[in-house]
Parts: sequence; structure tokens; C-alpha cells
Amino acid sequence: PRSQRNDNFIDKTFTIIADLLLTISPIATRSKKAFSYYRNGMSAQAEGEYAEALQNYYEAMRLELDPYDRSYILYNIGLIHAANGKHARA
Repeated sequence: PRSQRNDNFIDKTFTIIADLLLTISPIATRSKKAFSYYRNGMSAQAEGEYAEALQNYYEAMRLELDPYDRSYILYNIGLIHAANGKHARA
């Protein structure tokens, strides 16, 4: 997964901690998958890989049911569209 391609210490540490929390937490599998896609989207977005980030965010939206969590996904989707000059879509 994309989250394993991060080269800096902070990103690697975050990835390890997030993976550990996902493993031990009593969250539904669907939500865990959604978070994984969201995290991969954030990583891709940080590297300027907007098409890949959008793919991950849309998959996270498909899986995530919680409105609060969905709002963060939609926010990042909007940021990408705004950065690409698609303000109406954002």
C-alpha cells in the first residue's frame, strides 16, 4: 500500500501506529478499510498525486458510513478539486 512507501521517519511512525490501532481496535472491518483508503489518499495528496488521492478518497467514501468521518473525506476531495481549478466541483 501507498502508506508503506513513505520515506520519512514521522510518516513511517504514523503508519505503524495507525496500523497497530486498526488491528487492535474493535471497529468494523468496513470502517477499517475506509480509514486505510483515506490514509492512502492523504499520503498521495501530500505527494501531489491527486488522481491517485481521489481514487482512494472515493473508495473511502463508498465504504465509510459515519457522517463525521465522511466530512473529512469530502473536505480533502474539495481541496484537490479547488487546487486543480475546478471550483464548482469543489
